[in-house]
This record gives sequence, C-alpha cells and structure tokens, in this order.
Amino acid sequence: MLSPPPGPPVAVPFDRRLIIGLIGVLIAALTSGINDRVTELALADVLGAFGIGHDEGTWISALYAAAEVSAMLIAPWLAVTFSLRRFAMAMTLAFGFFGVLCPLAPNLEALLLLRVLQGLAGGALPPLLMTVALRFLPWHYKLYGLSAYALTATFGPNISLPLAATWTENLDWRLVFWQIAPCCLLATAFIAYGIPQDPLRLERFKQADWRGALLGCGGLAMLVIGLLQGERLDWFASPLICLLLGGAAICLPLFLLNEWFHPLPLFKVQLLERRNFAYGIATLALFVMVSMTGVALPANYLAHIQGYRAEQTMPLALLIALPQLLLAPLVATVINRNWVDSRYVIACGLLLMTLACLGGTQLTSAWVREDFYPLQLLQTLGQPMIVVPLLMIATGVIQPIEGPFASAMVNSLRGLSSVIGAVLLENFITARQHLHSNTLVDQWASSQQALAPLFDEQPLASMAARLREQAFVLSFSDAFLAMIGLIALLAVLLLTLPTRPFPPQAPKMP
Repeated sequence: MLSPPPGPPVAVPFDRRLIIGLIGVLIAALTSGINDRVTELALADVLGAFGIGHDEGTWISALYAAAEVSAMLIAPWLAVTFSLRRFAMAMTLAFGFFGVLCPLAPNLEALLLLRVLQGLAGGALPPLLMTVALRFLPWHYKLYGLSAYALTATFGPNISLPLAATWTENLDWRLVFWQIAPCCLLATAFIAYGIPQDPLRLERFKQADWRGALLGCGGLAMLVIGLLQGERLDWFASPLICLLLGGAAICLPLFLLNEWFHPLPLFKVQLLERRNFAYGIATLALFVMVSMTGVALPANYLAHIQGYRAEQTMPLALLIALPQLLLAPLVATVINRNWVDSRYVIACGLLLMTLACLGGTQLTSAWVREDFYPLQLLQTLGQPMIVVPLLMIATGVIQPIEGPFASAMVNSLRGLSSVIGAVLLENFITARQHLHSNTLVDQWASSQQALAPLFDEQPLASMAARLREQAFVLSFSDAFLAMIGLIALLAVLLLTLPTRPFPPQAPKMP
C-alpha cells in the first residue's frame, strides 16, 4: 500500500540564521551556473592544456550538460527524501570536490567521468534555490527570494565571460575549475548553519517513481547529447544521432504519460493546467533563448569580425551582469504591490529587448565594442523586468508543498531550453552565413568582368576575405532579427495566457 505524500512543512521562524542558510543555497546555485558557462567559454584553453582535439573535446561539454539537466529532474525529490539540508550540503561539497579534481585528470576518459559526476552534483543545486524560496520565505519576502533565483538567469550567465577571460588571459587555466572551491565551502558552511534539518523520509523509496526517473533522465540525456553532437556528426546521417534523438522521442512522451498517473511523480504535469504556471514555464524557456542577444551574439561578432579576445569583450558582459544585483530586487519591490500589474512590467521589458534587437539588426563590419553599449543598457533594464515578474506569475499559483514539483519542472525545462537555444542559434548563424556567402559570391562572379580593373591592385584572396566578413555580419544581423520573432511570440503568450496576477498575500486566518 502506498504511503501518503508528505504533509505541509512545519513553519520555520524567519530569522538571521535562516537568512544565512538561504544565502548559502543562493551561492551554491549561482556557482553551479557560473561554472557551467565559464568552463564552456574556456574550453579551447582546457583542450590545449590536456592536448585534446576539438572533436573529442566536444564530449566534455555534451556529457556535462546531459548530466546537469538530468539531475535537475530528480534533485527536488531526492532533497525531500534525504532532507533539504543534507542533500544541499552533499551536492555542494561533491560539486566542488569533482571540480578540484578535473584539472588533475590523467587522461580524457578520467576527465569525462569527472565532468559527468560534477554535472550531476551541479545540476542538483539550482532547483534547491527555488525550493527553499517557496518553502521558507514569508509571504512579504517571497518575491525577493524569487528575484535571487532570477539572478541565475541574468547575473550568472553574463558574469561568466569576465571570469573566463580573467583566468585564461591573466592567471592559470586551472582556476576555471578551481574557482568554485571557496564558494562551495562557504555555501556548505552557510547551509549547515542556517537551513533547518528535516527528518529522513527513506520510506519514499518504496513508492519511488523509478520508471519515471529512467524515462525522464534517459530521455533528457539522449536529447541533450543528440542536439550538442548533431552538427558535428551531420545529424541524421549519423546512426548515433538517429539512435539518441529517436530514443528521446520515445522516452520523453512515455515519461510525461507516466507522471500523469503516478501517485508520487517527479513532474506533476497537472500543474500545467494552471494557466499562469504554464505561462511561466513557456516564457522562461523562450527568454533563455532571447537573452543570448545580450552577450553571446555581441561576443561572437567581435571575436569573428574584429578579432577581440574574451578580455576585450569583458566590459559588455559586466555592463549587464553587475546591475542585476540591484535591478532584480528593485523590480521585485515594484511588483510587490497590488496596484502594479506585473504583466505590464513584462511588456515594458519585452519592448526594451525588442529595441535592443532592432539596434542589432543595423550591425555593420565597422561596429566595435562601444557601439554595443546602448544595446547592452536596454538589455540590462529589460531582462529583470521579464524574469522576476514571470517567476511571480508562475509561482503565485503554487502551494509550498508543491514547490519541489514546480522546481523540477521549471529548472529541467530551463536547462533543456538553454541547450536548444544555443544549438538553434549556432545552426541558424551557420546556415545564414552559408546562404549569404553563396549569394555574395554569385553577385561578385556575375559582375567580375566589369570590376576586373580593381583586381590588379586587390588580390583575389583579399576579396574572398571581405566577402566572408560581410556574410558573417549579415548572419549576425539576421540572428538579431530572428530574436525579434521570439519576442513577438512572448508578447502573444503575454496577451493570451496569464490571468491577472497579484503579489503574495498574507495567509488568511481561520
């Protein structure tokens, strides 16, 4: 006979000790997100230090991402089973420990194993931040906890470029991995001191959703690896990619079907029947893709066209990242009022990001770092105006006891959308670059006879380089235009899906 699900958690006094514990979880979650992005940005230096080729090195990122997204699916369930405090401490220490060992790996196989283990530990940390915010924060502070979670989508990804540039350009490449050790130790100490100790609930293993865990984690892992390795292996021309994507196409629908009927699921799919939660899930997934226009696109343009190193691109990332520490709680303060409709705040954020992308479509080969500053300012203001309100809208219909279910769904889909967005953007730019290159070459060839006198002084190789440069510029401009299409989709969702949200209210007295 199945045991009933756990009842409402016991109320915990919100005092300085609990605040310190919550800060520890925040540090752990931010460290996980930053490590993921920093190691990706510094991958070329890591491969050079190990003497690993590019093709083999792509598995370092792919396996880490697959382990990370899979762990996000099951982390909230494990946290309830082993207690939030024990699980958070164990995963934080494991995350730091495996990170310290990575630069010491004797070969590629050992490095891949360490990255998988680190990905499992690191992926378990972001879901815990949302879980503790929904469980422990009083109603009048809940939005500030959600604004702290929003930093994992705004501050973390954007501060990664400056950190990667600092370690690889000025110091030691091993700090790419070792940078997390002090933060993990500090976070563990804070969590041990401040997070209350729940009892073990090992009896949950008797009714554990083993089939759902196998289908969900396996399906997500296959999908992530298939997407990240697809371009290199020529997609469906590769039997491995066909196997991975075909397996994901079978496992993930079966996982959702299983979750609908299981008495103690990992995903509570029924939450999607609540319009505001469904809106929050869809919007956060699309926002993760749109936010790549903030740093990823400008940084790639400056590297390809102007030959910038990461250190020279660093101010663009800092311009977005550092203000988020103030803007996220400021937005929370604004929408934490009944007379403020957070849907209008999101609309203003979408407008600012649309203006930024419109500015990006005017890109030319003459642009340098300073030309992006006005666009970065619009991104700086727009990103928290979208993320913080949508988190309020999504979690406003979630009860504290449902926090682990919501956290698993939000973080797993967010992690997956990050992978999908990166793959789509890379393939879009590549396809558009090939299209523009072919078009420019055809136009040049058709007018070659009329322009023949010019080539006496300008070598053919120089003309080819200029054509390639212009093709890249046009492809980046097209990418900004494509992001406007995603923003338009976000606007349609905003107009049709969410109902009027209100900030958290004081509980009604019986």
